[in-house]
Amino acid sequence: METPDQLQHHIHMKKGDVGRYVLLPGDPGRSEKIAQYFDNPQFVAQHREYVTYTGTLLGEKVSVTSTGIGCPSTAIAVEELIAIGADTFIRVGTSGGMQPGIKTGDVAVVTGAIRDEGTTLHYLPPEFPAVADVDVVLALEEGARRAGIRSWRGISQSKDSFYGEVEPQRMPVDKRLAERWKAWIAGGAVCSEMEAAAIFIISSIHRKRASGVMLMGSMAEEDQPHTPEEWKAMEALFDVDRAIRVAIEGLKALIEQDRQRGA
Repeated sequence: METPDQLQHHIHMKKGDVGRYVLLPGDPGRSEKIAQYFDNPQFVAQHREYVTYTGTLLGEKVSVTSTGIGCPSTAIAVEELIAIGADTFIRVGTSGGMQPGIKTGDVAVVTGAIRDEGTTLHYLPPEFPAVADVDVVLALEEGARRAGIRSWRGISQSKDSFYGEVEPQRMPVDKRLAERWKAWIAGGAVCSEMEAAAIFIISSIHRKRASGVMLMGSMAEEDQPHTPEEWKAMEALFDVDRAIRVAIEGLKALIEQDRQRGA
């Protein structure tokens, strides 16, 4: 990996280009949307799926970097952002709700992730938990209160296959997928997404902080994944600005907390 004073190979940034606090959407198009909530946002870099803007909140330097879809590209982003000085990460994205009572438009404040993916096995054995930072979790819950958006605190399922969830019935391992899905719900997982586990595991190794706020779609009937038609109907109701507002207000709360503690 390049030194902090050199351009990182994938994100094309160096030390000083980002703040210690970084929001992490998957979609590169959402970086600019999130940056509009910053004071004095400036475009920094774009390479592959990684698009970065930097600005300020409450006078503190903050950034947003897109990660692309899934844990492999997300792991690269987090590794290289840490190398140039970032130490606090908030995943901002969309997900499928997994508990009864969740409505499309609710948000999950993620406390940990089921490592149902392959990337983090290259970092730590599967027995090691992917856990969020408590201070970041509490700040995001405060952000949801300030934004007036209903939130659910809980564990996410981080997976590698999008279509393994939305169309499990056509997969050769459909019975296994259904059994595991039922188990995650029984265990209390609140949402299913594709990046949190990598963010949490890498942050743990480097002693950094992380959590996530995920916009959720409502749960399918009878503890089964949504059909493609149901996904399309939910997507029409998705307003990712709800998750963004919670992340921004939560980040402000975290900055305030850090200043009070001298962190």
